[in-house]
Amino acid sequence: MSPFIIGVLIIVGIVALVVGAIVISLIGAYVKALFNGAAVSMSKLIALKLASIPYGLIVDARITAVRAGIPISVDQIASHFQAGGNVVPTVQAIIAAKKAGIELNWDRACAIDLATKGSGKSVVEAVRTSVDPKVIDCPNPEGGRTTIDGVAKDGIQVKVKARVTVRTNLDRFVGGAKENTIIARVGEGIVTTIGSAESYKHVLASPDSISKTVLARGLDAGTAFEILSIDIADVDVGVNVGAALQVAQAEANKNMAQAQAEIRRAAAVALEQEMRARVQEMQAKVVEAQAQVPLAMAEAFRSGHLGVMDYYRMQNIQADTDMRGAIAQPEGVKK
Repeated sequence: MSPFIIGVLIIVGIVALVVGAIVISLIGAYVKALFNGAAVSMSKLIALKLASIPYGLIVDARITAVRAGIPISVDQIASHFQAGGNVVPTVQAIIAAKKAGIELNWDRACAIDLATKGSGKSVVEAVRTSVDPKVIDCPNPEGGRTTIDGVAKDGIQVKVKARVTVRTNLDRFVGGAKENTIIARVGEGIVTTIGSAESYKHVLASPDSISKTVLARGLDAGTAFEILSIDIADVDVGVNVGAALQVAQAEANKNMAQAQAEIRRAAAVALEQEMRARVQEMQAKVVEAQAQVPLAMAEAFRSGHLGVMDYYRMQNIQADTDMRGAIAQPEGVKK
């Protein structure tokens, strides 16, 4: 026998051993699927094995679906697994939907599963919420707020806690807004309703008017949920915001008036200083004019326009004027 034939036989033997080992490892899954009425061909199992897909998980998921009367092929389950989906929860969601009479096919279930990946939600929860509605607290306590605060037209603050009952709308779940949008819209509706009330007493007297008004606004449009009811769990009276704003406005007006008064006072002080400066200037001019009198008299003497007798007569008149002023001045008043 030639070496070539021997080599070929060795290679064939190795391949046969490898295939045999693979087949032996797949016998358990093959038999399990066969006896549960969800037969999977050996070629499919080998393909899953070679693609590094957990064939045991795929087989178990197919068995679960077939036993529940849902025909799902191995290729569909494997494709969803390769897309990063959770195979078992997706199958469980379809089974739950079928038992509840909700129409949910494999493609939509896979889309919901992939849409909820990494969000803390699951397709099973979406189906469960569609069957059994859930209650959402508004506001969400995890956000750090415990009440939704609004101010009525009379300026009184009203604090409200609401509980929103929703049911999943599977048709809008993929691409629809989630719980945070519902909470935000309900909160906005509550604040608007309180703000339109004439008095806080109206809100306290009929808190159901808040839920009716908010519910009538169709807040679930474009979301993954259908709002069934909005219940006001608690209503409380807060601070008098209107009075606080009036106090703040009065304080601001007072500060503004004080600032304007200070401006006027500063202007008056500046004007007073200016007037004093002008008085000093005028007094300086008077002193300057008085200093010119002796010079003028001396010039008059030299030029012959003023005689000695004229000078004495002027001095007498000045003395007589000073005497009359002293007599007319009241006692105790300094000149």
